[in-house]
Amino acid sequence: MSSNIVPLEAFLTLPDRARLLGLDLGTKTIGLALSDVERQIATPLETIKRVKFGQDAAALLKVAEKYEIVGLVIGLPLNMDGTSGPRVQSTRAFVRNLAPLTALPIVFWDERMSTLAVTRTLLYADASRAKRAAVVDKMAAAYILQGALDRLMRLPPDEVTEVPTSA
Repeated sequence: MSSNIVPLEAFLTLPDRARLLGLDLGTKTIGLALSDVERQIATPLETIKRVKFGQDAAALLKVAEKYEIVGLVIGLPLNMDGTSGPRVQSTRAFVRNLAPLTALPIVFWDERMSTLAVTRTLLYADASRAKRAAVVDKMAAAYILQGALDRLMRLPPDEVTEVPTSA
């Protein structure tokens, strides 16, 4: 495992007043969400259309640089019973390839139910199918990031571990 793939607790040592980027890695798109500098609220940002890994990673890292991101929260699409399937394997492979390209610490976050929850919300808001398709990935990324932010706020200070420096 790469040294910049860390447990969530490591994010407690990140610089103050800096943003996190949440990712929902789909097969066709990557949904992105941005935290506020206080790391309390996640906001849907944009969706990157997937092309091939090199271009996807470059687009992602460009966004991270633009917003001065200090950490990445990547949704891990576990099966409902907690087991890993093909999507988990492809997510882990993406992160394994991404990690050497950046010094940013990376956390996996269980994203079970994120797309379902977001789709339900959009249906409740009476969003059209086309509108749902256009926003579901970045909203799922915000749902993932918000879950991690909420957990970070509840962590006791004694759970702090050091964030490794760049590999």
